[in-house]
Amino acid sequence: MSKISVCLATFNEEKNIKDCLESVRQLVDEIVIVDGTSTDKTVEIASSIGRSASGRKKPNIKIIVRENPLMFHINKQKAFEMATGDWILYLDADERVTPELKKEIQSATHTKQHNGFWIPRKNIIFGKWIKNSFWWPDYQLRLFKRGKAYLPCKSVHEQPRLTGKAGYLKNPLIHYNYQTVSQYIKRLNDLYTENDVRVFLAEKKKISWHDAIRFPVKEFLATFFAREGYKDGVHGLVLSILQAFSAFVTFAKVWETQGFKEIKEEKFLEKAEQEL
Repeated sequence: MSKISVCLATFNEEKNIKDCLESVRQLVDEIVIVDGTSTDKTVEIASSIGRSASGRKKPNIKIIVRENPLMFHINKQKAFEMATGDWILYLDADERVTPELKKEIQSATHTKQHNGFWIPRKNIIFGKWIKNSFWWPDYQLRLFKRGKAYLPCKSVHEQPRLTGKAGYLKNPLIHYNYQTVSQYIKRLNDLYTENDVRVFLAEKKKISWHDAIRFPVKEFLATFFAREGYKDGVHGLVLSILQAFSAFVTFAKVWETQGFKEIKEEKFLEKAEQEL
């Protein structure tokens, strides 16, 4: 029977880590966690899972701590490299594997046809399952044979690069995403826009003044109208506005890296005429 390693990158996840690991404890043979120097009880709680395990399966636990708290993509790749199972299932601490998905994963690991599987993800945001926009089905490549996939380590949003064929599972991961608006804004500021700025600068892109309008407007139109976020009611509206705000903050932070350089009015008009 194939062995499964579950891999996580964590930082201050004491509220989530226990339920996450409990949801896979009877599924996996190994738990690999790379923690970004959490200041709460994340590591302590994770370490206790194996000791308190009941039933036939008591997964082996490996935990290392690294001083790069928000480099989740880099820490995930490190966890992949530490894993010894035949298959790797990688999760975020705010995700849960349902009994139905567990059975499907067990069946999938017997295949010789595929090297990996895309899993749909059910995002619970502000207390509601968001069924439209890019939030559903939100497929994630989360299950793959060890050595057949890796993370490029360029962005926290990236998917693993897989060698070989991938299949699709039907049962979703449950993702308890943003629980409060404050949590959304904190992640937006501390993690996601910082990451987007790094990617923007690494690709040597240039911004102009009208991007301050274009970025957020384009994001809102895409999420609320093109991807039918309006079908999620007020949740969809608020999320679309927050996504647009995130795009604006990314612009502002890129501008900040340029020393808040002003563009003279005549150059504004010249560029605007060129765009038209």
